[in-house]
Amino acid sequence: MPAKSVCVYCGSRSGSIPAYAQAARDLGTALARAEWRLVYGAGDVGLMGEVARAAQGAGGETFGVIPTHLMNLEVGKTDLTRFVITETMHERKKVMLMNADAVVLLPGGAGSLDELFEALTWRQLGLHDKPIVVLNTDGFWTPLLDLVAHVIDKGFADPSLGTFLLSADTPDAAMDLLRSSLA
Repeated sequence: MPAKSVCVYCGSRSGSIPAYAQAARDLGTALARAEWRLVYGAGDVGLMGEVARAAQGAGGETFGVIPTHLMNLEVGKTDLTRFVITETMHERKKVMLMNADAVVLLPGGAGSLDELFEALTWRQLGLHDKPIVVLNTDGFWTPLLDLVAHVIDKGFADPSLGTFLLSADTPDAAMDLLRSSLA
């Protein structure tokens, strides 16, 4: 078993600019070089496929979790080190988070936001204390970070909520945050 496992939430699409896919590949490679296991949604499409193939290509361990109803849509990547099929999306999220020491959010859509907010809510409730790193490639997540600050500013969350999201502009900076948080 690797020293650490990092859960990566990201899109099943590649997005509109090449920097998103490049960041996914760079993160996957960096995780493997650090000898940390990638935990992710087990798809072989979009940024999910990019991060997994990069981790595999660099010799890293991969742990993928996919619900049965997404096997075809997300093209379940069955050649992972560990491949788990769940019945529901909720089970998928739980298995992913419980098998990781930290979370990194890459660009993505509603599914990535759902995963992030469940992990963030669980952290707020004291159900885990895992670091959550937002990889803000090309400013993609700046509106999200601003929204969290707004929620805090308007009194709907304790200021501690803002400390649960660590922001990095590059995969290297994200790895630095992970190293310092997991030390």
